[in-house]
Amino acid sequence: MQLLDWIIVILFLGALTTIGFLFSRKNKNVEDYFLGGRSMPTWLVAFAAVGTSISAGTFVGAPQIAFDGNFTYIMLSVGAIVGGLMAAYIILPALYKANTITIYGYLGNRFGDGAKTATSIMFLLGQLLTSGSRLFIAAIAVSVMLYNDILFPNLIASIVILGIISTIYTMAGGIKGLIYIDTIQILLVIGTGLIAIYLLFSAIPLSLGEIVNVLENTESGNKLQVIDTRFSLTEPYNLIGALFACAIFKFAQYSTDQEFVQRQLTCKSVKKAASSLVYSQIISLPVVVIFMIIGSLLYVFYSRPELLGAAAPSDLLNDSRQVFPQYMFNHMPTGILGLMVVGLLAAALSSFNSAINSMTSSLFSDLYLPWRQKRDKGTVKIKSELKESRFLVIIMGIVLTGFAIIAALMQEAGDQSLVDFALGIMSFSYAGMLGIFLCAVLTRRGNVYSVVAALITGCLVVLLLQPGILSYWSTLLFGVTLKLAWPWWVVVGGSISFLVCCIGKKKELVTK
Repeated sequence: MQLLDWIIVILFLGALTTIGFLFSRKNKNVEDYFLGGRSMPTWLVAFAAVGTSISAGTFVGAPQIAFDGNFTYIMLSVGAIVGGLMAAYIILPALYKANTITIYGYLGNRFGDGAKTATSIMFLLGQLLTSGSRLFIAAIAVSVMLYNDILFPNLIASIVILGIISTIYTMAGGIKGLIYIDTIQILLVIGTGLIAIYLLFSAIPLSLGEIVNVLENTESGNKLQVIDTRFSLTEPYNLIGALFACAIFKFAQYSTDQEFVQRQLTCKSVKKAASSLVYSQIISLPVVVIFMIIGSLLYVFYSRPELLGAAAPSDLLNDSRQVFPQYMFNHMPTGILGLMVVGLLAAALSSFNSAINSMTSSLFSDLYLPWRQKRDKGTVKIKSELKESRFLVIIMGIVLTGFAIIAALMQEAGDQSLVDFALGIMSFSYAGMLGIFLCAVLTRRGNVYSVVAALITGCLVVLLLQPGILSYWSTLLFGVTLKLAWPWWVVVGGSISFLVCCIGKKKELVTK
């Protein structure tokens, strides 16, 4: 990177920090800090939610999927629209009506404080690995930028740098600042993605028709295939997987994950909250398509040099995980590279800062505040609470950065793509929480004990469905090696957890 590129990146990071501190003055209490006073406009929340969904996993991971495979990953976004509609009309009204800082407060009203505490802890544990994996993916590109490789020590250094930057401006502005920042960041992501497509088309001396012909006739098949009609439970993005399993996974995400639902709870009404959720998923679809196109063009650029003549790249690609970052840093002109790095950082930081804020809101509202009120016998000090909230943001930022390093170790040991790895990790917490929320909204069953049992059950079921473990016990018991694609883990685990949660009989809560 040249001086101009660094200036662009520094100005971007400085702008984010400034926006965060400007909004810090508008936070009068913890509800402002975590929910924006429930006054945010629908369109702004929708774009901010896209920023939360479109993480570095999309910026770096989607091009890898298109490079290695085809366009069927787009079907996940189709399933997300279905799942978003389900969450908007089945779960969101109950969560909004509960009028609590976090969605787990609703479970406290429904089952008792023990259920709120247990579910909040499960969310925090799951989010540590989930958001840690996203930060790790973003660090891949930063490592290429700073060190021109993705060796593990350099990845760790890149993770720490990103963690520090994101924690600072998240601590300052609260949810209001983050929503505005996330909106700016997703627009930057879209813009830089379109620039990358233009540059790749310019670098490949083939017509659009010739490029399409190359991609449709590769040794591995048609790389432009979008719909896979095969009935198979081992493929994550075929038609049945997308419209059912991916839809259920996304339904769980938009119903049980404070990081995602928190955005909707800042809207003025449940109707506006539902609209923002559905709109965000519709907007996300073309964004994913942009980065899939980038990956397919990179396939032509790096894998078919014989077609490019003098335009063939001189750098060799050793790891498909770094295909887009490698192209950025080796082939983009000065100034444009700075803008692309800004887009990458925008994708990375938008998801990480929302994770920090949502985890802090859960830790503060569901765990710390009840303990403190009990200690102080109900005394409430607004200024003190705001100060404590910001301190907890710093703690969450440090912890999440540590778990990003653990996620890097886990991904190195596996063979999943970056995107599948990040999404699969979420299933451990989503399965049990989905069963609990469905039991709470759709039935009159359940109590604190069945909630805890459902959380444990969901986690254990997903563990048993992991590729290596599933193949081992299925061969041992049935003599057949079974495999189940990651979107089905939440379907199976959530269904069993729902039944476990419903076993408990509802207990009437004593109100004071």
